[in-house]
Amino acid sequence: MIRNAAPRNVPFSATLAVHRSGESAGPRDTEDTMKRREFLEKAGVGSVTLAAMTATGDAANAKVQRGDDEAHDHGHGDDDNVSGPLASATMTFGSWMTDPPLDRFPNLSDRTRNNHHLTPQEVIIKAGGTVNFIISGFHHVLVYGPGTKPEDISLANQLIRPMLPPLITDANDRIYRGLDPASLLMPPLPGTTTPLQSIQDRVEAVQFQKPGRFLVMCGVTPHFVDANGNFIMFGYVRVLR
Repeated sequence: MIRNAAPRNVPFSATLAVHRSGESAGPRDTEDTMKRREFLEKAGVGSVTLAAMTATGDAANAKVQRGDDEAHDHGHGDDDNVSGPLASATMTFGSWMTDPPLDRFPNLSDRTRNNHHLTPQEVIIKAGGTVNFIISGFHHVLVYGPGTKPEDISLANQLIRPMLPPLITDANDRIYRGLDPASLLMPPLPGTTTPLQSIQDRVEAVQFQKPGRFLVMCGVTPHFVDANGNFIMFGYVRVLR
């Protein structure tokens, strides 16, 4: 028989609070409490002061518990639920080409075999919906506010690092900057001497709360604009009311 099972439809935090208030002190807890009390009494702390300190500690613990509960309450209301065909969309950042056949096992990512485009170039969702950016290859998700065009993006002050392509750092009207693709590393496989390699593929799910047409682009500079000044990896998310 399972004891102390939490009742149905009762928040976990409330169940936890009831459980804690109903816990009986074990031998170790009782012994520790007696030792603390004896120490404080020897230090000249009276029983009234000790009781006040205990009450203060209980209040502080309760405040911490409330803070933990409140920290987890964001975005969990019924008003945050979005459903229907425009609740979500998918856009891919790059894709691995298969002609001729490509073998990436166990963790190979030949950049010359990556198709540097966003597919599709535009997706439509409704306000509050989510776009799942499927990243395949060394790409960096950047999203800019409505009205921003590719030619508005500044290429000044790029992030330059040895042996890596530069990243665009323009923060003007930027609403989302994704993970640094250079920071995602996979350790060597057991029993091998393979050096650290970057994890090229991942998914970043981004919510759009406000309507408008948002510019989405790859922040890897040579992927966004080529040597001739042509824009390559960019697209749009259109968010309806």
